[in-house]
Amino acid sequence: MQAEIITIGDEILIGQIVDTNSAFLGKEFNKIGVSVYQITSVQDDKAHILKALKEAEDNADIIIVTGGLGPTKDDITKHTICEYFNDTLVEDKAVLANVEQIFSKYKAPLLTVNKYQALVPSKAKVLMNHYGTAPGMWLEKNGKVFVSLPGVPFEMKALIKDQVIPQLREKFHFPYIKHKTILTYGLGESALADRIEAWEDALPAYIKLAYLPNLGRVRLRLSAKGMDKNIIESEVEHQVQLLLPQIEDVFVGFEEDKSIEAVIGMQLTAMEKTLAVAESCTGGTIAQAITANAGASKYFKGSVVSYATESKVDILNVPEVAIEDHSVVSKEVAEAMAKQVRVLFKSDYGISTTGNAGPSKGDSDAEVGTVWIAIATKDHIYSEVFNFGNHREKVIMRATNKAFEMLQKEILKK
Repeated sequence: MQAEIITIGDEILIGQIVDTNSAFLGKEFNKIGVSVYQITSVQDDKAHILKALKEAEDNADIIIVTGGLGPTKDDITKHTICEYFNDTLVEDKAVLANVEQIFSKYKAPLLTVNKYQALVPSKAKVLMNHYGTAPGMWLEKNGKVFVSLPGVPFEMKALIKDQVIPQLREKFHFPYIKHKTILTYGLGESALADRIEAWEDALPAYIKLAYLPNLGRVRLRLSAKGMDKNIIESEVEHQVQLLLPQIEDVFVGFEEDKSIEAVIGMQLTAMEKTLAVAESCTGGTIAQAITANAGASKYFKGSVVSYATESKVDILNVPEVAIEDHSVVSKEVAEAMAKQVRVLFKSDYGISTTGNAGPSKGDSDAEVGTVWIAIATKDHIYSEVFNFGNHREKVIMRATNKAFEMLQKEILKK
């Protein structure tokens, strides 16, 4: 079973927006055992869209189209789909009522152009969009399923999860697919692969291993597919138990479609513990990664981006003598920041980062790429120093990842 994704919009092709929809769709299809054959981005051009639809029909069983469903003249997807299916647009009263309700809720004038959103191909099954005015549309041709969805990500995601995937499950018999993702830190991809080579070579044919490296962390994803759920579940768990003793020094947990930040959040919530962050060189990146997860308010107390030296003294009460004697990029300052942010927010854990991300050295003579990271609890404080190279973005992201690694290891001690 194969799918093809078509994204419509000049804004994607000129780089004005990033196509996150395709990544989401690929992930959701993978969960149900559907392979994405191809992802195509096309202009808001009728001939281009028609060509893409024909090629997708030849390639795949399921075709998902996103974008081009707005009320303005440049949104031509519905008209083009009608031409492809030799169909006409008709007004759907339920969609019109939804549009009217949305405009009434926000006390906005309902223009004639907005009512055009209620026009859908007569052959289409309407997928009601509860978060916007453009409905989804399900059509079938020559045994193939075509689904046209709005390009707004949160609208598209809701339609996929609530309506499209359930209806695809009813129509098709998909294999069972199981993913198990293991988080490792502190060992590079090639060194990790060399260590587990014999185990990898002995994996059953229906279980695949993928290495997913990212600046200081490597995720090992086991993926198994088959028609017997019990066999798949049992064998994946068996293989994990064979693997873990070989990587116990770098193993920090399981991801299961969650980032390490989300895993840490779940662990802190279960422990009823809290966290605060003091960031210098990472500039709020750690806090942003934490708060990107729903429910972070249960365990995240807050953060201080003490970028300037004076803010470390004035806000975090880092002793001036520590800065004078050791510089802002030092063990003493990192540990003081972690301790003081934990006290400031009355949290159980404190994290701090201080370093030179480059390109210049700033208020310290430490080499560019040097970063001190500290973790504080009520019982102790410890820190480590790293050199993450001379590329600013790389330094920031590696420091962020390493901070989560250190925190995860501290949590696992409990």
